[in-house]
Amino acid sequence: MGTWNSTTLPVLTTQVENIEAEESFENHYSIVCFLGDDLSASKTAISNLNEVIYKRFHQALYFQTVVILPNGMELEIEALKKRLGTYTDASQWNFVFVSKEELVTIFNSFDTPYILNDQYASNYTFIVDKELNLRGRTDDEDTKDGKLYGYDMTSVAVLRNKMRKDIEVIYYHLKEKRKKEERERNKGKVERLKER
Repeated sequence: MGTWNSTTLPVLTTQVENIEAEESFENHYSIVCFLGDDLSASKTAISNLNEVIYKRFHQALYFQTVVILPNGMELEIEALKKRLGTYTDASQWNFVFVSKEELVTIFNSFDTPYILNDQYASNYTFIVDKELNLRGRTDDEDTKDGKLYGYDMTSVAVLRNKMRKDIEVIYYHLKEKRKKEERERNKGKVERLKER
């Protein structure tokens, strides 16, 4: 798998604001984006995210994509869901509608250098882990301080070469953790058998 799997994906922000909806960041690896109230401006970004990230990981354990939008976007999202569903199983796309104030609160809790535009959208997508931590890079060669908080959805190269690899790091470590737990369970069973 390569040397980049030798370390875990760093936590950049702890305890991001959870969404108060049927969906939750807790107990999931969430790909989170903010599309705002002008979906036509986000068409390329959502298409790139679907093709490069969603299609690759949507069947992975604990994976979900969460799109946070301002209230009032429900009809437009129904059309987007149909469009996404023609290309892939769209069941792991979750759309959460909140007030603009709540949307800003959630976005700001990520504590990134990015800002929302006037339509309450961002070109960046984020990785939030099961414990509500924002994950990213601390050694990114393309940022001034080395920290990469989010991934530019308008760039297929960034999604493919950075975000996809970073998600693979998370799943590599999840797989290794599960293997270790299985070995420990089996070791315990053997020791109990010896005691009999």
